[in-house]
Amino acid sequence: MSRRVRRKVAKKGKEKVDYPEIDENLSLDDKGVLDWTKLPDDTVIQLFSCLNYRDRASLSSTCKTWRILGKSPCLWQVLDIRPHKCDASAAISLASRCENLQKLRFRGPESASAIIHLRAKNVKEISGDGCRKMTDATLSILAARHEALECLQIGPDFCERISSDAVKAIAICCPNLQKLRLSGVHEVDAEAINALAKNCQNLTDIGFIDCRKIDETALGNVASVRFLSIAGTTSIKWNLVLQQWSKLPHLIGLDVSRTDITPNIVSRFFSSSSSLKVLCALNCPALEEDVTFVSNTNHKGKVLLAVFTDILKGVATLFVDMPKDNSNIFLDLRKSKLDDIRNWLEWIISNSLLRVSESNPPGLDNFWLNQGATLLLSFMQSAQEEIRERAATALATFVVIDDENASIDVGRAEAVMRDGGIRLLLNLARSWREGLQSEAAKAIANLSVNANVAKAVAEEGGINILVHLAKSVNRMVAEEAAGGLWNLSVGEEHKNAIAEAGGVQALVDLIFKWSKSSGGEGVLERAAGALANLAADDKCSMEVASVGGVHALVTLARSCKVEGVQEQAARALANLAAHGDSNSNNAAVGQEAGALEALVQLTRAPHDGVRQEAAGALWNLSFDDRNREAIAAAGGVEALVALAHSCSNASRGLQERAAGALWGLSVSETNSIAIGREGGVGPLIVLARSDAEDVHETAAGALWNLAFNPGNALRIVEEGGVPALVHLCSSSVSKMARFMSALALTYMFDGRMDEIAMIGTSTESTSKSVSLDGARRMALKNIEAFVMTFSDPQAFSAAAASSAPAALTQVTESARIQEAGHLRCSGAEIGRFVTMLRNPSPTLKSCAAFALLQFTIPGGRHAAHHVSLLQNAGAPRVLRVAAAAAGAPLEAKIFARIVLRNLEHYQTGYSI
Repeated sequence: MSRRVRRKVAKKGKEKVDYPEIDENLSLDDKGVLDWTKLPDDTVIQLFSCLNYRDRASLSSTCKTWRILGKSPCLWQVLDIRPHKCDASAAISLASRCENLQKLRFRGPESASAIIHLRAKNVKEISGDGCRKMTDATLSILAARHEALECLQIGPDFCERISSDAVKAIAICCPNLQKLRLSGVHEVDAEAINALAKNCQNLTDIGFIDCRKIDETALGNVASVRFLSIAGTTSIKWNLVLQQWSKLPHLIGLDVSRTDITPNIVSRFFSSSSSLKVLCALNCPALEEDVTFVSNTNHKGKVLLAVFTDILKGVATLFVDMPKDNSNIFLDLRKSKLDDIRNWLEWIISNSLLRVSESNPPGLDNFWLNQGATLLLSFMQSAQEEIRERAATALATFVVIDDENASIDVGRAEAVMRDGGIRLLLNLARSWREGLQSEAAKAIANLSVNANVAKAVAEEGGINILVHLAKSVNRMVAEEAAGGLWNLSVGEEHKNAIAEAGGVQALVDLIFKWSKSSGGEGVLERAAGALANLAADDKCSMEVASVGGVHALVTLARSCKVEGVQEQAARALANLAAHGDSNSNNAAVGQEAGALEALVQLTRAPHDGVRQEAAGALWNLSFDDRNREAIAAAGGVEALVALAHSCSNASRGLQERAAGALWGLSVSETNSIAIGREGGVGPLIVLARSDAEDVHETAAGALWNLAFNPGNALRIVEEGGVPALVHLCSSSVSKMARFMSALALTYMFDGRMDEIAMIGTSTESTSKSVSLDGARRMALKNIEAFVMTFSDPQAFSAAAASSAPAALTQVTESARIQEAGHLRCSGAEIGRFVTMLRNPSPTLKSCAAFALLQFTIPGGRHAAHHVSLLQNAGAPRVLRVAAAAAGAPLEAKIFARIVLRNLEHYQTGYSI
């Protein structure tokens, strides 16, 4: 008994899901595995039909039986070579299968030149896109080799190199032509159009779209035309149009969308043309701005489709056999005598909606919300594959209002979601047609910029679909799917779901695959961007590292020269290194061969975004001791100082990361000295003057570290750093910036710099005269004022009069700077603050005690480390002396007592 595969249509709601049903009697072997070589012929053919042409041809080569079945004429009636590069050799290899080819789709002039080698002389329909560089010669040869052509469509890209000569060649070579649509032709003259009228007697559908000039009079000679589109065409002489085209005996539909047609011409055309049924005039400003015309609904029995009319209602009037309960003719898939009108309307309206979405003219928000989105969703269910693709592309485009900043129109996005668009897009993405997959994935990606849409995509199973598509061998499909995962991974709630669906592995695999191929830059940028978002999550970052993501991203940073890819690779490495002690990724990135050198090199890139992310990665990596020294050895000090010099007028993000990376490197005194000698003090002072909180805060941190070295401290004074630090100390809204500025000033004026200033070793210039006394007075005055802002007189008096813990706790809470708990000091730095407790300056004593309080508050990230350093330095004895000193300021005494209590807290904890 034969075992057959048949098509089964299952209804789910209003949708139809079409899939192959395989007879359950198919037998399995002892291991439960189906022997593919024993499948019945019709089953194999059915499976072959779900593959793209390359996979179908490849699978056909596995055995003799499948080679015969793989050449079955039913598999090769339609050929879409757009997803893959098709050169002459590829076309020749397919030629034996294409004898019965009926429909062919290609992309680009290179493929157009190659398809003549298919020897598909009987092909009836050819459609090409991406043909901006196609020439007259290529198009003429294409026509000459396919004389049986009935339909030729080249667009929607502007075919600027095609002229009337090619149109004339088409007319002569293709006498059976019924449909001709060309986009962006410079000029179609009378000779070419008359050749069409003379040689193509069955030509019923003409589209000269976005052309610069056409001969209106000659078009009136094509008596066979039923459908005519001149959408977007300029320099039209409307009086000639009126005179000539109104006499066309069979003209049913006319598309003048995106032209300068006037209300008067439309009205006269309706009156004079007896055959015309429908005129489409979308985005015609002269019509839309005429209030009288807009309000006029009497169109002499003709249907006008415009942004101010009810398009679906107007179309419905053309179909008398349409069920009364169906208000959307485009969703009525029943056969009708007027299918040609519906198909034409789908084509011209979807094309205009795509063009309008690309230009995004103002004033159409209401149209998109009330009609445009609904129309596009209707077209996504069209029986015509190219209409479904174009509708998805238009959906991906019309929601975007700022492509550079990835901003979308919330109202438009939610209109798509409200009308069931997410499920429709996901159904398209499930298609085995790669063109539909890529356009649907692009729309999903763009819409997912909106958090509500992203949530809906995830809830509808979109993450699994996108992960599956990211594994596609088709570049466009993989690229758009990776873009979807990039946008979805912005949401914290989606990161783990992407990882659980296998998204991390899929994205890393994309990098390994496409970094070895040309033309994959879009895939690489999106994959790296998605990994960068995922790496911001601790758990996901570990998975990125475990599946080879560090090596993949470093490979991109080292070898790829495309700015977008470099930027996202550096950002991903920065996020991988940002988890500190919670995982080992920071060390892993630093240990990856060539990683630090590549990032240092990227700080010299011409693009600000690349430099910013590279500096951010080096900043995060510098928290690891070994990385810090390795970065310096790789030339990081020189590169980052140069970056700080060059970014004074750059973005705040770049300034912050440049200062931050220098801050991270300057933790090492060796690096600190090198930064000073390399000229890093000056640009950091400039950045410290920034109004941006993040910028001057990181600059203050770097200057604090640099000021530990007496030579650098004098450089800061000499280069005007004291006023900058004083300003931050007194005026910044950031407590951390004020705190670190105060600490930098305490380092500079605790006496160690004086010896250097006296012998003049900090600079080769002997002409500078530095007034340290004036700078010291200014600094101490502002340090004192800073400390006093954390001194509540009432709380201090209560703490001084009582030994109760609650009094000290109140002072601690009012003085606490939350972010200071993340600072980590070395033994030398802690020792210096202990030494300051003995300094004769009351201000320095108070500030030193205040700093030690911040570093030892229980719960701080490095508090235990600081307590251990204090114990080793013998600080408890010094603190007790400071707390009891008769002449010390009250603030210093209270702060010292709190530090002693913090030490006791940890000592008690250790003993327990």
